[in-house]
Amino acid sequence: MSALDAVFDARLFIEVFITLFVIMDPPGTVPIFLGLTSAMTHKQRAKAARTAIFVAAGVILAFAVFGQQLLTYMHISIPALQASGGVLLFLISMELLTGKMEEPTASSKNVNVALVPLGTPLLAGPGAIVASMLFVQRADGDVRDLTSIFVGFVLVCVCLWAAMRFASVVHRLLGEGGTLLVTRIAGLLLAAIAVQLIADAVIAFVQTA
Repeated sequence: MSALDAVFDARLFIEVFITLFVIMDPPGTVPIFLGLTSAMTHKQRAKAARTAIFVAAGVILAFAVFGQQLLTYMHISIPALQASGGVLLFLISMELLTGKMEEPTASSKNVNVALVPLGTPLLAGPGAIVASMLFVQRADGDVRDLTSIFVGFVLVCVCLWAAMRFASVVHRLLGEGGTLLVTRIAGLLLAAIAVQLIADAVIAFVQTA
């Protein structure tokens, strides 16, 4: 066993990276990010991307470490967490579809959009939170496994940041009309994601009843 193998599990790293990459979907965040930040300047959009990544990382890491204890203490089930995230995303999707996101207030342009819904529940959604909690539980305190999980998670965050950071290039290529079209499509996709989250939660509730 090499020195690297002693502190790093490549198989677990790949599993964590692929799982979180598919759930958090960096390419899929581009149209939604453009829709939510369509009224922002280039600097505001870059700041929103950074803030959203830090918020998402903080939320996921907090739940990965303390999530199970917190949910158990508050008597909150995983399906309840999924359902609440779905409802919030559905409300946001309606704003995208109706155009209400296109004229945000000054506070929403600088802070709110980056926190909610970008940081959570879009990036740090129920799927990513639950997957992270399960990976940490599986590691069971093993430093080698925890290191692999952390590196995989950080790499996914870098991919998410890059997707949003260079979304401005896509914005310039599309123009105002193209961005408006992408915003409406993003609203539709976000509504579908929300409905799926709620449906999964309902199925889980029925199965555990």
